[in-house]
Amino acid sequence: MKPALLIASPQMRDPFFERAVVLVWHHDEDGAIGVVINRPLEHTLAIVVDLPGDIDMTPYTTTHVVSGGPVETGSGTVVTSDAVPEDLGWNMEGLAVSRSMDVLVALLTAGRPVLLCLGYAGWGPGQLDAEIQSGGWLWTDPDPKLVFGVQAEERYDLALASLGLRADRVWMVPVDE
Repeated sequence: MKPALLIASPQMRDPFFERAVVLVWHHDEDGAIGVVINRPLEHTLAIVVDLPGDIDMTPYTTTHVVSGGPVETGSGTVVTSDAVPEDLGWNMEGLAVSRSMDVLVALLTAGRPVLLCLGYAGWGPGQLDAEIQSGGWLWTDPDPKLVFGVQAEERYDLALASLGLRADRVWMVPVDE
């Protein structure tokens, strides 16, 4: 699967992924990795990131970090609309992700849009494919407007709407039934 936005089935009750939108940038036979992009935390980027004093964090005083997933919640992944160096992250059309502090510092220094996700979501070999087949997820192409153009709380409904769907009108069942 190419990079995608995973949209949790309206029937998903897993507390980590209920009503989640996950940006997945890597998915192959060894597994998949992504970050939840619609779970804002109380903390803002300006408070969470401890950077040198010469970086103006004023543009980020209202930018909330999000809970990116249940794995390594003390680490961060930055999502941006800028390209990142190939050796420091992953680029896709209109979005990029990096786990590099150097990339985060460069983006903040330049005043660029960033979404800092604490933790990430990971799936072992075949796990995500099985969850998709069992009706756990829908997917669509990554969309920078869904990441940076709307509030985090709106991303789930808008991601479904991008597929012409509404949560109250979707009932997912396994494809094998």
